[in-house]
Amino acid sequence: MPMSGTAAEVLARQRLALSPIDLDIALRPGDEAAAYELQVETNRLLARKLGALAGHKIGCTTPVMQKFLGIGNPCAGRVFAQTVFGAHAEIARSNYRKLGVECEIVVEIGKDIEPGRDDYTPQMLLPHVGAVMAGIEIVDDRYADYRALGAPTLIADNFFNAGCAMGAPVADWRALDLAMLAGHMRINGAEVGRGTGAMVMGHPLAALAWLANRRSADGDVLRRGEFVFLGSLVETKWLNAGDEVVIDIERLGQVSLAVIG
Repeated sequence: MPMSGTAAEVLARQRLALSPIDLDIALRPGDEAAAYELQVETNRLLARKLGALAGHKIGCTTPVMQKFLGIGNPCAGRVFAQTVFGAHAEIARSNYRKLGVECEIVVEIGKDIEPGRDDYTPQMLLPHVGAVMAGIEIVDDRYADYRALGAPTLIADNFFNAGCAMGAPVADWRALDLAMLAGHMRINGAEVGRGTGAMVMGHPLAALAWLANRRSADGDVLRRGEFVFLGSLVETKWLNAGDEVVIDIERLGQVSLAVIG
């Protein structure tokens, strides 16, 4: 069996078992190109249990998250259908190892973004965005030592993603200045962080352009109906059973997540 296949099986098995992701050094992808190849193989196995690939997440798109994770460039992952929740959701603490949440602007793809080019810009992608919404990315730190594992292994494992909760789509988003939208997060009623869309690579659609170019390099289509989490406006916050997190993004609305025991 090819080494990458063995690595994919290990990553999938560890994720589903909630055991620490601790890929043997001989199996770790050596660079980001190898990481995205391994991500595809790992996701093919995970989809058997977690459902079809429904959307995308982008990590490390803001200075606060790059500093927090010690990684200097964006990283992309995929989100599975069975891990997607609505605007007011409940999740069980026992389904996660170290449960965290992020406050994000999300876009819905309204028209396929085809591969074959590496020069997508935010302006070019305007016709491809069907709607914008507020979202909570659910993350899970399953890593024995994520800094020691390195960014390529984190990418292969979908870069901390464990699901999401999304608010109602806003179809008339073109009337909004996404860079100026302010968002904040509260946990159990207390504010724990705030930021604006401009923190995401200067403009949220710059993150979408980065993803389009990244996926295009691998021949992947960003398909109509898929969603993209563009990056957190605040540093990741960690939750315990009994906690409730609420995010509110100006003009996009509110999303909440309650953690039950």
